[in-house]
Amino acid sequence: MSRGHILFIDDEPELCRAAEDWLGVSGFSVTSFTQPQRALDAVDPERLDCVVSDVRMPGLGGLDVLRHYRSVAPDLPVVLLTGHGDVALAVDAMRQGAHDFLEKPYDAEHLVAVLDRAAERRRMGRELQRLRQAQGGSELESRLIGQSPAMVDLRRSIVQLADIDVDVLITGETGTGKEVIARALHDFGSRAKGQFVAINCAAVPESVFESEIFGHAKGAFTGALGAREGRLAFAKGGTVFLDEIESMPLALQAKVLRAIQERMVEPLGTNASQPIDVRFIAATKVDLQAESEAGRFRPDLYFRLAIVELAVPPLRARKDDIALLYSRFCTLAAQRFNISEPRIEPAELAALTASDWPGNVRELKAAAERAVLGLGRMARPGASESRPADSLPDRVARFEADAILKALRDANGSTAEAAERLGVARRTLNEKIQRYGLRDHAQ
Repeated sequence: MSRGHILFIDDEPELCRAAEDWLGVSGFSVTSFTQPQRALDAVDPERLDCVVSDVRMPGLGGLDVLRHYRSVAPDLPVVLLTGHGDVALAVDAMRQGAHDFLEKPYDAEHLVAVLDRAAERRRMGRELQRLRQAQGGSELESRLIGQSPAMVDLRRSIVQLADIDVDVLITGETGTGKEVIARALHDFGSRAKGQFVAINCAAVPESVFESEIFGHAKGAFTGALGAREGRLAFAKGGTVFLDEIESMPLALQAKVLRAIQERMVEPLGTNASQPIDVRFIAATKVDLQAESEAGRFRPDLYFRLAIVELAVPPLRARKDDIALLYSRFCTLAAQRFNISEPRIEPAELAALTASDWPGNVRELKAAAERAVLGLGRMARPGASESRPADSLPDRVARFEADAILKALRDANGSTAEAAERLGVARRTLNEKIQRYGLRDHAQ
């Protein structure tokens, strides 16, 4: 199976032949052209996973290629190849929508890594397009922000599971966005027109749990002045989200298990069972298998829920997403409060990235909102009683970001020259530039 279909455009025939040989050996399908206009006319963009184009060519240049594909195939990644002195031009092209740029002579293995990411993005875009057409343009990526492998895999799983009527167990720490994932499974699936009913199992008192969940008949108990439809029945045609399911009392777990297995409920005060048409999604912040082995959770309910399990990574496990998330939260907060968005300094992003964020995405969002409101920076990110406010990882990250920024300025934005000044591989430098949000300074 091909790793992706690549269109390679360069006016130098030797480079085209070399690219065909190396990328072909690496598992890609490659179509190359030395004349850009012929390439645009001859190849259907729907067949492509990525376009690689030189910037400087006679007639049409790389920017023209980029603009063409941005107009006819906005989701098709375009990677630009630049010679010395073209970095500022390429950065401007990235602002116009280019996927990435590489300086000549480029490292062949690095090109393969860039194309792998581009092809994966293209495949994900195709999967999402089906959902957008079905759901009136909903954007899964705008809900689950991040380009880390963990988030790409999670979005892919949601796309695959949304239309499959199977119950799902979502696991993850507090603040990782488990309800966001549950809503995405509902909104992008065939049950989107039905109700999404969220039940926080830790917040419903045990004394009224059965009535809330299953409903009751008039006179079923003191104070039951009328019949009440339970929340499972109310979700007809939709999704029931059982949040913090580990908090559900053991005595009630058997009744919920029966409802999940039989898709039937029996309201209090009645002898008649009622069918329910719902999908169950449960969420937990603990290891339910360990809880069941310890006797604190019913094993049969655990195994019934865990047919499909989605694990949500903590923020500390996807640090490359922190800068993107923080920037997005700042933008949303500025729009919400109708105030100017603050400038985010590289050193600040470095400190944010160095944090462990025990409160995960929820904590990061709160920090962004405080920054937008001008309430001052939070106590040093990741600080705790056991970690000083200005911790060693924070100071190292700030030092590294400042050193990279200075090297880029001294090298007039050339990543190759900056990498040589710093004594690191260019690929390593590019990864750190991405991590610390310094891409705009590489020009």
